[in-house]
Amino acid sequence: MKKYLLVILAVLLAFGVFGCAVPGNTGEVVRREGFSDYPIVFGESTEYLLDGILSIPDDADGRVPAVLLVHGSGPQDMDETISENKPFRDIAEYLAANGIAVFRYDKRTFSHGAKLVRDYGGSLTVEEETIKDALLAADLLKDDDRIDENKVFILGHSLGGMLAPRIHAEGGNFAGIISLAGSPRSLLDIGYDQQMAYINEMPEGEEKTAALAQMGTADEQRSALNKLSDEEAKAMEMAGGISFYYYKEMDAHPVSGYIEDIQVPFLIMQGEEDFQVYADKDYALWQELLAGRANASFKLYEGLNHLFIQSTSGSIAESQAEYAVAGSVDSRVLADIAAWVKTN
Repeated sequence: MKKYLLVILAVLLAFGVFGCAVPGNTGEVVRREGFSDYPIVFGESTEYLLDGILSIPDDADGRVPAVLLVHGSGPQDMDETISENKPFRDIAEYLAANGIAVFRYDKRTFSHGAKLVRDYGGSLTVEEETIKDALLAADLLKDDDRIDENKVFILGHSLGGMLAPRIHAEGGNFAGIISLAGSPRSLLDIGYDQQMAYINEMPEGEEKTAALAQMGTADEQRSALNKLSDEEAKAMEMAGGISFYYYKEMDAHPVSGYIEDIQVPFLIMQGEEDFQVYADKDYALWQELLAGRANASFKLYEGLNHLFIQSTSGSIAESQAEYAVAGSVDSRVLADIAAWVKTN
Protein backbone atom coordinates (compact mmCIF):
# COMPACT_ATOMS: atom_id res chain seq x y z
CA MET A 1 0.00 0.00 0.00
CA LYS A 2 2.62 2.54 1.04
CA LYS A 3 4.53 2.05 -2.23
CA TYR A 4 1.64 3.46 -4.23
CA LEU A 5 0.95 6.32 -1.82
CA LEU A 6 4.46 7.64 -2.16
CA VAL A 7 3.87 8.95 -5.68
CA ILE A 8 0.85 11.23 -5.24
CA LEU A 9 2.67 14.38 -4.12
CA ALA A 10 3.39 15.77 -7.58
CA VAL A 11 0.71 18.47 -7.59
CA LEU A 12 1.92 20.13 -4.37
CA LEU A 13 5.55 19.74 -5.34
CA ALA A 14 4.91 21.63 -8.57
CA PHE A 15 5.36 24.95 -6.81
CA GLY A 16 7.29 23.99 -3.68
CA VAL A 17 6.34 23.07 -0.13
CA PHE A 18 4.96 25.16 2.70
CA GLY A 19 6.97 28.27 3.57
CA CYS A 20 6.91 30.70 6.46
CA ALA A 21 7.81 34.13 5.06
CA VAL A 22 5.81 37.11 6.32
CA PRO A 23 6.00 40.15 4.02
CA GLY A 24 5.74 43.72 5.26
CA ASN A 25 2.86 46.09 4.63
CA THR A 26 3.47 49.80 4.11
CA GLY A 27 -0.18 50.83 4.20
CA GLU A 28 0.45 53.35 1.43
CA VAL A 29 -1.98 53.65 -1.48
CA VAL A 30 -0.17 53.24 -4.79
CA ARG A 31 -1.57 55.17 -7.74
CA ARG A 32 -1.40 53.34 -11.05
CA GLU A 33 -2.57 54.21 -14.54
CA GLY A 34 -6.35 53.97 -14.34
CA PHE A 35 -6.56 52.43 -10.87
CA SER A 36 -5.15 52.49 -7.34
CA ASP A 37 -3.73 49.70 -5.18
CA TYR A 38 -4.91 49.72 -1.55
CA PRO A 39 -2.85 47.55 0.84
CA ILE A 40 -5.14 45.47 3.03
CA VAL A 41 -4.50 43.37 6.13
CA PHE A 42 -7.32 40.93 6.77
CA GLY A 43 -8.10 37.85 8.80
CA GLU A 44 -8.50 39.59 12.16
CA SER A 45 -10.98 36.92 13.23
CA THR A 46 -8.27 34.26 12.81
CA GLU A 47 -4.74 33.72 14.08
CA TYR A 48 -3.41 34.21 10.56
CA LEU A 49 -3.31 37.84 9.45
CA LEU A 50 -2.65 38.16 5.73
CA ASP A 51 -1.44 40.98 3.51
CA GLY A 52 -3.39 41.75 0.37
CA ILE A 53 -3.93 44.38 -2.29
CA LEU A 54 -7.32 45.68 -3.34
CA SER A 55 -7.06 47.27 -6.78
CA ILE A 56 -9.86 49.77 -7.41
CA PRO A 57 -10.53 51.46 -10.79
CA ASP A 58 -10.28 55.23 -10.76
CA ASP A 59 -13.23 57.46 -11.62
CA ALA A 60 -15.77 54.64 -11.42
CA ASP A 61 -19.36 55.58 -12.17
CA GLY A 62 -21.07 53.89 -9.24
CA ARG A 63 -20.16 50.58 -7.68
CA VAL A 64 -17.89 48.31 -9.70
CA PRO A 65 -17.75 44.53 -10.17
CA ALA A 66 -14.94 42.70 -8.40
CA VAL A 67 -12.90 39.54 -8.82
CA LEU A 68 -11.32 37.53 -6.00
CA LEU A 69 -8.15 35.66 -6.97
CA VAL A 70 -7.52 32.24 -5.36
CA HIS A 71 -4.11 30.59 -5.68
CA GLY A 72 -2.84 27.31 -6.98
CA SER A 73 -0.95 24.69 -4.97
CA GLY A 74 1.84 25.42 -2.54
CA PRO A 75 2.86 28.60 -0.70
CA GLN A 76 1.92 31.51 -2.96
CA ASP A 77 2.29 35.24 -2.51
CA MET A 78 -0.40 37.67 -3.65
CA ASP A 79 1.08 37.87 -7.16
CA GLU A 80 1.19 34.07 -7.38
CA THR A 81 4.89 34.40 -8.12
CA ILE A 82 6.20 31.30 -9.88
CA SER A 83 9.87 31.70 -10.67
CA GLU A 84 10.05 34.74 -12.98
CA ASN A 85 6.29 35.05 -13.56
CA LYS A 86 3.51 36.81 -11.65
CA PRO A 87 0.19 35.78 -13.20
CA PHE A 88 -2.03 37.25 -10.47
CA ARG A 89 -0.35 40.62 -10.76
CA ASP A 90 -0.91 40.55 -14.53
CA ILE A 91 -4.59 39.69 -14.09
CA ALA A 92 -5.21 42.22 -11.32
CA GLU A 93 -3.58 45.12 -13.10
CA TYR A 94 -5.37 44.47 -16.39
CA LEU A 95 -8.81 44.07 -14.83
CA ALA A 96 -8.43 47.09 -12.55
CA ALA A 97 -7.34 49.24 -15.48
CA ASN A 98 -10.49 48.10 -17.26
CA GLY A 99 -13.09 48.94 -14.65
CA ILE A 100 -13.05 45.80 -12.46
CA ALA A 101 -11.85 45.74 -8.84
CA VAL A 102 -9.55 42.87 -7.85
CA PHE A 103 -8.46 41.49 -4.49
CA ARG A 104 -5.36 39.33 -4.23
CA TYR A 105 -3.58 38.29 -1.06
CA ASP A 106 -0.76 36.19 0.34
CA LYS A 107 -1.80 32.61 0.88
CA ARG A 108 -1.90 31.34 4.44
CA THR A 109 0.77 28.73 3.73
CA PHE A 110 3.06 31.47 2.40
CA SER A 111 2.74 33.73 5.42
CA HIS A 112 2.16 31.22 8.21
CA GLY A 113 3.28 27.83 6.92
CA ALA A 114 5.24 26.80 10.01
CA LYS A 115 2.46 27.90 12.35
CA LEU A 116 -0.13 25.98 10.33
CA VAL A 117 1.90 22.81 10.65
CA ARG A 118 2.26 23.35 14.39
CA ASP A 119 -1.43 24.15 14.83
CA TYR A 120 -2.95 21.44 12.64
CA GLY A 121 -0.29 18.84 12.00
CA GLY A 122 -1.67 15.94 10.01
CA SER A 123 -5.21 17.38 10.19
CA LEU A 124 -4.38 20.22 7.79
CA THR A 125 -6.71 20.36 4.76
CA VAL A 126 -7.69 22.79 2.03
CA GLU A 127 -10.21 24.27 4.48
CA GLU A 128 -7.41 25.73 6.58
CA GLU A 129 -5.02 26.27 3.68
CA THR A 130 -7.36 28.05 1.26
CA ILE A 131 -11.13 28.00 1.78
CA LYS A 132 -11.49 29.90 5.05
CA ASP A 133 -9.42 32.84 3.82
CA ALA A 134 -11.23 32.94 0.48
CA LEU A 135 -14.55 33.23 2.32
CA LEU A 136 -13.20 36.06 4.48
CA ALA A 137 -11.92 37.80 1.36
CA ALA A 138 -15.31 37.46 -0.33
CA ASP A 139 -16.99 39.14 2.65
CA LEU A 140 -14.38 41.89 2.56
CA LEU A 141 -15.24 42.68 -1.05
CA LYS A 142 -19.00 42.58 -0.49
CA ASP A 143 -18.71 44.94 2.48
CA ASP A 144 -16.77 47.57 0.49
CA ASP A 145 -19.10 50.39 -0.57
CA ARG A 146 -17.12 50.92 -3.79
CA ILE A 147 -18.00 47.40 -4.97
CA ASP A 148 -21.28 45.98 -6.24
CA GLU A 149 -21.93 43.19 -3.73
CA ASN A 150 -24.02 41.35 -6.33
CA LYS A 151 -21.14 41.33 -8.82
CA VAL A 152 -18.35 39.65 -6.89
CA PHE A 153 -16.73 36.81 -8.86
CA ILE A 154 -14.19 34.16 -7.90
CA LEU A 155 -11.24 33.37 -10.16
CA GLY A 156 -9.30 30.30 -9.11
CA HIS A 157 -6.09 29.13 -10.73
CA SER A 158 -5.08 25.46 -10.71
CA LEU A 159 -5.94 24.17 -7.20
CA GLY A 160 -7.94 27.39 -6.71
CA GLY A 161 -9.93 26.55 -9.83
CA MET A 162 -10.65 23.09 -8.45
CA LEU A 163 -11.83 24.57 -5.16
CA ALA A 164 -13.85 27.48 -6.58
CA PRO A 165 -17.19 25.57 -6.71
CA ARG A 166 -16.64 24.35 -3.14
CA ILE A 167 -15.78 27.86 -1.92
CA HIS A 168 -18.93 29.16 -3.59
CA ALA A 169 -21.04 26.41 -2.02
CA GLU A 170 -19.56 26.88 1.45
CA GLY A 171 -20.67 30.50 1.64
CA GLY A 172 -18.86 32.45 -1.07
CA ASN A 173 -22.12 32.96 -3.00
CA PHE A 174 -20.36 34.51 -5.96
CA ALA A 175 -21.93 36.03 -9.05
CA GLY A 176 -19.90 33.66 -11.19
CA ILE A 177 -17.02 31.18 -11.15
CA ILE A 178 -13.88 31.42 -13.30
CA SER A 179 -11.53 28.43 -13.42
CA LEU A 180 -8.07 28.90 -14.94
CA ALA A 181 -6.44 25.50 -15.40
CA GLY A 182 -8.58 24.04 -12.64
CA SER A 183 -9.94 20.53 -12.75
CA PRO A 184 -13.02 18.60 -11.68
CA ARG A 185 -10.87 15.46 -11.40
CA SER A 186 -9.35 14.08 -8.23
CA LEU A 187 -6.08 15.58 -7.08
CA LEU A 188 -4.86 11.99 -6.89
CA ASP A 189 -5.53 11.42 -10.59
CA ILE A 190 -3.83 14.66 -11.59
CA GLY A 191 -0.80 13.84 -9.47
CA TYR A 192 -0.62 10.38 -10.99
CA ASP A 193 -0.76 11.77 -14.53
CA GLN A 194 1.94 14.31 -13.76
CA GLN A 195 4.19 11.60 -12.36
CA MET A 196 3.61 9.36 -15.36
CA ALA A 197 4.29 12.21 -17.78
CA TYR A 198 7.57 12.94 -16.01
CA ILE A 199 8.60 9.27 -15.99
CA ASN A 200 7.69 8.85 -19.65
CA GLU A 201 10.06 11.69 -20.54
CA MET A 202 12.95 10.02 -18.70
CA PRO A 203 15.63 8.33 -20.83
CA GLU A 204 15.34 4.57 -21.13
CA GLY A 205 17.24 2.73 -18.45
CA GLU A 206 17.12 1.19 -15.00
CA GLU A 207 15.93 4.36 -13.29
CA LYS A 208 12.92 4.69 -15.58
CA THR A 209 12.10 0.99 -15.29
CA ALA A 210 12.21 1.19 -11.48
CA ALA A 211 10.03 4.31 -11.43
CA LEU A 212 7.41 2.69 -13.65
CA ALA A 213 7.41 -0.43 -11.49
CA GLN A 214 6.73 1.63 -8.38
CA MET A 215 3.85 3.60 -9.85
CA GLY A 216 1.16 0.94 -10.00
CA THR A 217 -2.09 2.48 -11.28
CA ALA A 218 -4.21 5.46 -10.29
CA ASP A 219 -6.94 3.09 -9.09
CA GLU A 220 -4.47 1.28 -6.88
CA GLN A 221 -3.30 4.57 -5.40
CA ARG A 222 -6.83 5.68 -4.61
CA SER A 223 -7.78 2.31 -3.19
CA ALA A 224 -4.73 2.36 -0.95
CA LEU A 225 -5.52 5.83 0.32
CA ASN A 226 -9.20 5.16 0.92
CA LYS A 227 -8.40 2.03 2.93
CA LEU A 228 -6.68 4.23 5.50
CA SER A 229 -8.74 5.49 8.41
CA ASP A 230 -8.69 9.24 8.97
CA GLU A 231 -6.33 8.79 11.90
CA GLU A 232 -3.99 6.55 9.90
CA ALA A 233 -3.93 9.09 7.06
CA LYS A 234 -3.20 11.95 9.48
CA ALA A 235 -0.28 10.00 10.94
CA MET A 236 1.39 9.49 7.53
CA GLU A 237 3.37 12.69 7.07
CA MET A 238 4.56 13.93 3.72
CA ALA A 239 6.79 16.84 2.66
CA GLY A 240 6.26 20.20 4.34
CA GLY A 241 4.29 18.84 7.28
CA ILE A 242 1.14 17.81 5.39
CA SER A 243 -0.22 14.30 5.60
CA PHE A 244 -2.09 11.86 3.39
CA TYR A 245 -5.25 13.12 5.08
CA TYR A 246 -4.96 16.30 2.99
CA TYR A 247 -5.64 14.20 -0.11
CA LYS A 248 -8.19 11.97 1.57
CA GLU A 249 -10.32 14.92 2.72
CA MET A 250 -10.20 16.55 -0.70
CA ASP A 251 -11.05 13.30 -2.45
CA ALA A 252 -14.19 13.13 -0.29
CA HIS A 253 -15.36 16.50 -1.68
CA PRO A 254 -15.28 16.12 -5.48
CA VAL A 255 -16.15 19.04 -7.73
CA SER A 256 -18.94 16.94 -9.24
CA GLY A 257 -20.67 16.95 -5.85
CA TYR A 258 -21.19 20.71 -6.03
CA ILE A 259 -21.89 21.35 -9.72
CA GLU A 260 -25.55 20.33 -9.84
CA ASP A 261 -26.61 22.82 -7.15
CA ILE A 262 -24.64 25.76 -8.57
CA GLN A 263 -26.64 27.89 -10.98
CA VAL A 264 -24.28 30.88 -11.43
CA PRO A 265 -22.27 31.26 -14.65
CA PHE A 266 -19.02 29.37 -15.22
CA LEU A 267 -16.03 30.42 -17.32
CA ILE A 268 -13.61 27.54 -17.88
CA MET A 269 -10.19 28.47 -19.32
CA GLN A 270 -7.40 26.12 -20.34
CA GLY A 271 -4.04 26.30 -22.12
CA GLU A 272 -3.46 23.66 -24.80
CA GLU A 273 0.21 23.29 -23.81
CA ASP A 274 -0.48 22.93 -20.08
CA PHE A 275 1.61 19.98 -18.85
CA GLN A 276 0.15 20.01 -15.31
CA VAL A 277 -3.60 20.07 -16.01
CA TYR A 278 -4.74 18.59 -19.29
CA ALA A 279 -6.95 19.85 -22.08
CA ASP A 280 -7.96 16.33 -23.14
CA LYS A 281 -8.85 15.20 -19.60
CA ASP A 282 -9.54 18.05 -17.19
CA TYR A 283 -10.94 20.64 -19.59
CA ALA A 284 -12.93 17.92 -21.36
CA LEU A 285 -14.48 16.81 -18.07
CA TRP A 286 -15.57 20.38 -17.30
CA GLN A 287 -17.35 20.39 -20.67
CA GLU A 288 -19.05 17.12 -19.80
CA LEU A 289 -20.16 18.22 -16.33
CA LEU A 290 -21.47 21.58 -17.58
CA ALA A 291 -22.98 20.31 -20.84
CA GLY A 292 -26.22 22.00 -21.83
CA ARG A 293 -25.79 25.02 -19.60
CA ALA A 294 -26.33 28.26 -21.47
CA ASN A 295 -24.35 30.15 -18.82
CA ALA A 296 -21.20 27.99 -19.09
CA SER A 297 -18.42 29.30 -21.33
CA PHE A 298 -15.26 27.50 -22.39
CA LYS A 299 -11.98 28.94 -23.69
CA LEU A 300 -9.07 26.82 -24.93
CA TYR A 301 -5.89 28.72 -25.83
CA GLU A 302 -3.40 27.47 -28.37
CA GLY A 303 0.22 27.59 -27.26
CA LEU A 304 -0.35 28.55 -23.61
CA ASN A 305 0.97 26.73 -20.57
CA HIS A 306 -0.33 26.29 -17.01
CA LEU A 307 0.30 29.98 -16.26
CA PHE A 308 -1.49 31.08 -19.44
CA ILE A 309 1.83 32.29 -20.77
CA GLN A 310 3.31 31.18 -24.10
CA SER A 311 4.85 27.74 -23.68
CA THR A 312 8.46 27.19 -24.66
CA SER A 313 8.66 23.42 -24.22
CA GLY A 314 5.33 21.70 -23.52
CA SER A 315 7.28 19.34 -21.27
CA ILE A 316 6.81 18.70 -17.55
CA ALA A 317 10.46 17.71 -17.32
CA GLU A 318 11.36 21.20 -18.54
CA SER A 319 8.94 23.01 -16.22
CA GLN A 320 11.58 24.76 -14.13
CA ALA A 321 13.35 26.08 -17.21
CA GLU A 322 10.06 27.14 -18.80
CA TYR A 323 8.85 29.04 -15.73
CA ALA A 324 12.27 30.66 -15.32
CA VAL A 325 11.58 32.63 -18.51
CA ALA A 326 9.78 35.85 -17.60
CA GLY A 327 6.47 36.26 -19.38
CA SER A 328 3.01 37.74 -19.02
CA VAL A 329 -0.47 36.30 -19.04
CA ASP A 330 -1.63 36.27 -22.65
CA SER A 331 -3.65 39.32 -23.69
CA ARG A 332 -6.42 37.08 -25.09
CA VAL A 333 -6.96 35.56 -21.67
CA LEU A 334 -7.03 38.93 -19.92
CA ALA A 335 -9.47 40.42 -22.42
CA ASP A 336 -11.75 37.37 -22.22
CA ILE A 337 -11.90 37.51 -18.42
CA ALA A 338 -12.76 41.21 -18.45
CA ALA A 339 -15.43 40.82 -21.12
CA TRP A 340 -17.04 37.86 -19.32
CA VAL A 341 -17.18 39.65 -15.96
CA LYS A 342 -18.76 42.73 -17.52
CA THR A 343 -21.44 40.70 -19.30
CA ASN A 344 -22.35 38.61 -16.25
